[in-house]
Amino acid sequence: MFVEIAFAGLPIDRDEVEEALDAAFGPDGEITGAGSGMERCHLDLEIEGSLDRGVALERVRSVLAGLGVQECTTLNVSD
Repeated sequence: MFVEIAFAGLPIDRDEVEEALDAAFGPDGEITGAGSGMERCHLDLEIEGSLDRGVALERVRSVLAGLGVQECTTLNVSD
């Protein structure tokens, strides 16, 4: 599964989010890309196909909530 995590007005450094996602997913997921522009940025997260979709997305949301950035985040998910 591929998840583009897009941020508008991210109040913390994008690297903090990347590190938290790396820790939360370990071998089950990998940040494969990132980008930034005017007040926007994104992370591309590849998640192992063997991980349940609902569990994976809940893990992403939990990380974002723990960092307090869920309000400025949009998830674009594709299989």
